[in-house]
Amino acid sequence: MIFKKIILVVLIHTFLVSVAFSCIFPVLWMLSSSFKENSEFISDFGLKFPKRLDFKNFLFAWREGTLGRYFLNSIFYTFVGVIGVIVVTSWAGYAFSRLEFFGKNLFFFLFLAAMMIPVPAGFVPLYIILTRMFKIGLLTPRLGYLLAMINVNLSLSIYLYKTFFDKLPTDLEDQARIDGCTKLGIWWHVALPLARPATGVVSITSALWIWNEFVLASLILPPKALPLQAGLMRFQGEYIGNFTTIMAGLSIAFLPIVIIYLFFQRHIIKGLTAGAVVG
Repeated sequence: MIFKKIILVVLIHTFLVSVAFSCIFPVLWMLSSSFKENSEFISDFGLKFPKRLDFKNFLFAWREGTLGRYFLNSIFYTFVGVIGVIVVTSWAGYAFSRLEFFGKNLFFFLFLAAMMIPVPAGFVPLYIILTRMFKIGLLTPRLGYLLAMINVNLSLSIYLYKTFFDKLPTDLEDQARIDGCTKLGIWWHVALPLARPATGVVSITSALWIWNEFVLASLILPPKALPLQAGLMRFQGEYIGNFTTIMAGLSIAFLPIVIIYLFFQRHIIKGLTAGAVVG
């Protein structure tokens, strides 16, 4: 019996290690190749570690490949988009949880139903709406793109905030109301600070989506306003034969958001489960 358990544990861990290796190996291969000369990469297909760490591919991709501009654009879109998502969805989640108004449950279930629609399925009507608004001057491409990024992150974020606020006790809110605090003041001074775990989840999931989005950006944004992921497509086309430079560009796009995710991954679990244990 003990022998069977040992065999089962070995098989399970072997499987898990093989899956982990299959996920990590492409990343290591990309990083290793980004430090090599192009001729060195062609000779060993990037399977060997570089003889020395040379950052010239990164510098070339950042300056000559204009990835620096795309990188700053992505920072701007991600930062502003995440702030917009937090403000809008925390308002909505608090309203669905605490206020009573006509059609409350219907509107909430409509948001939940929107989670079942694949995001790319909405790009065609979204593109048509945005281009028409661009033509009549109601929106600029940058503003339209930011509004679209906020929109695609609404459903899950509202759900997370509502379920979190549902579990929060109302004692502090009642005390703030007695002290003369308005509904907006209660949201800002009481509800939102207590919802930090939910805010952490919303921030990370929204940042991951906005940082990695490139389809809609490629359709509606001018070349100079492209985010990093869309800019990489243009960069790859210009330097299609320079493999190590392309690897360096991919590393620039890959590393920041992965580092942020690994650093804050415990907040995702904490935030997703906080609504079940608050109070």
